[in-house]
Amino acid sequence: MVNPSQTGAGSTQGGTDDSREVELSWPLTTWQGWQRFATTDPPAPPLPDAPPRSREERLAYHSAFVTIRTPAIHTLATQVRTLMTLGRHQHTIARPSLIVTGPAAAGKTTALLNVGRTCHLAPTRKNPAPPGSAHAVAPVAYVLVPPGATAKTLVTEFARYLDIPTTARMTQTQITDTVCHTYTTAGVQLVLIDEIHRLNPRTTTGAQTPDLLKNLTERLPATFVYAGINVTDTPLFTGTRGAQLAGRATLITCGPLPAHHGTRHPPPARCLPPPTHRRPHRIPHPTHPPSRHHRHPRWHRTHHQSHPRRGTDRPPRRTTQPPHPHPLTPVHRTDTTALTSTNTNRAFTR
Repeated sequence: MVNPSQTGAGSTQGGTDDSREVELSWPLTTWQGWQRFATTDPPAPPLPDAPPRSREERLAYHSAFVTIRTPAIHTLATQVRTLMTLGRHQHTIARPSLIVTGPAAAGKTTALLNVGRTCHLAPTRKNPAPPGSAHAVAPVAYVLVPPGATAKTLVTEFARYLDIPTTARMTQTQITDTVCHTYTTAGVQLVLIDEIHRLNPRTTTGAQTPDLLKNLTERLPATFVYAGINVTDTPLFTGTRGAQLAGRATLITCGPLPAHHGTRHPPPARCLPPPTHRRPHRIPHPTHPPSRHHRHPRWHRTHHQSHPRRGTDRPPRRTTQPPHPHPLTPVHRTDTTALTSTNTNRAFTR
C-alpha cells in the first residue's frame, strides 16, 4: 500500500509540478484520489475588494458548490454513524449494512460522497497518523462496480483502491485474503459501494457476487453501504443468496425533495409580492338586473293583455307566434277543396 504522505514528493521544482499533475489525475476509486477529495476545502466566494475573476475561474467556482444537507443526506449520515457504533461490538456475525436506492439523478452518489467525506475527516482529525509512519489510516473505502463485473473483478477493485499488487495468475481466494488483511491493517471502518445495480447474479459471470459481498461483510470490521438505481427490483437482493444481504441491511430511499419537511412549510402566498400583470385590488363588476327570461312568468304578458281596452269583448291578442317548423320537419298538407267550399258558404251566409 502506498503511503499518501509520500505521494507527490519531488526533489526539484519541475518534479513537484509533475507530481502535482499526477496527483490530480488520480481517480476517486483510489486512495490518493479519495484523500484529495476529502481533504480539499470547498471554494471560497470572492471578497468584495478582490479583482474580477476570469470566466474559467467563475465556472470552476460554480461547478464546486457546497452540498446542501437534504433529508436523505441527514438520514444517511445518522444511520451510518449508528451502524458504525453498533458494528464495533459485533465480532462473531456480519455487521449491519445500508442500501441507498432511488431513481436516476436523485442524489445517491452525492449523498454517499458527502457522508464518506464526513466519516473520513472525523477519525483522521481525532487520531492523526504519527509523522513518518509507514502506514496511513484509511477509515473509508470507495469502490465503483465496473460494468459486467464478476466476483474476481469486483474484489480486484477493492485491491486497486489501496494499491494492492495483484497478478492475473492469482485466484479469487488469494485476492480476497490479501484484501481482507490489508483493509483490516489500514483500519477501514466504512466501505462505500456505488453502482451496485450493475451486478446481476442471474448471469454466469455474476453468480458468485452475492457470496463475495457476504464473505467480505463477515471478514472485514467495517460497515458496508450499497448505492444503486432501484436496487429493490434487481435480483441482487432477491432469492436465497440475495435475501441474506437484504435481511441485514436497512433501506434508505432518495427521491425528489418534498415541498415541506416536518414542521417546515413553504412560505405562504401572502408573503409573496403580487404579480405585476394583475391589479392589487379588483373592482367588482356592477350587478345587472335579471333578463326577461328569468323574470316571473306573469311578466311575459304585454301591456294590452294586462289592461284590455274598454267597450270591447274581443279576447286579447296573441303576442307570441307559433314556432316556425324546422326545415327537416315534414309538413302535413290540408285539403284545399274543403277550405274553398267552406269560405264560399261563409260568403253566401253573410
